[in-house]
Amino acid sequence: MKTFVTTVAAAALLLLATGSASHGQPAADPPCAGQIHPNPGFERGTTGWTAGPRIVVLGDVSRPAHTGRAYATFAGLDVTRTDLLRTTVTVPANCDLTVRFWVRTTTTETSRSDYLNVGMAVTGIPPKTRFSLAFDGGSQWREYVMSTGAATTERSATVSFVSSEMAGNGVTAFDVDDATFTLS
Repeated sequence: MKTFVTTVAAAALLLLATGSASHGQPAADPPCAGQIHPNPGFERGTTGWTAGPRIVVLGDVSRPAHTGRAYATFAGLDVTRTDLLRTTVTVPANCDLTVRFWVRTTTTETSRSDYLNVGMAVTGIPPKTRFSLAFDGGSQWREYVMSTGAATTERSATVSFVSSEMAGNGVTAFDVDDATFTLS
């Protein structure tokens, strides 16, 4: 009997020392999974975004959102101006961030003078314009994709949409919707 009690006590100590008994505790979610932006479709206005004064609008029958009812819109005034929509997310170590967004362009321009530049700045990497869109983007929603790549340290990623409009060459409006930020 004494041998049995000693064996049971040794097994209990081994379990406590190694932490092998994890009954009842759920496994943690992997850090590199899922959509991480709180408002990818602009359904809650500019929550989670830094935005110019008239960026988010509600779609209507003639200009519906890609999904939902809201989207971000730039320019379309035929005045010389610049507008900005920006957000920053944290990318955990060893994770890749993929950013997908949809753009629709409506215009009366006949030559390129209005632009939507889309850039990404990641900690430790110089900022880079990934897309420079002009009037020829198309009046149908079109998807664009960019990625950070994985790194061994946590990083910040800032995605910026900057519109630049010149007066006198027609009107161009750039609409952005469903900007998802997915970790993998």
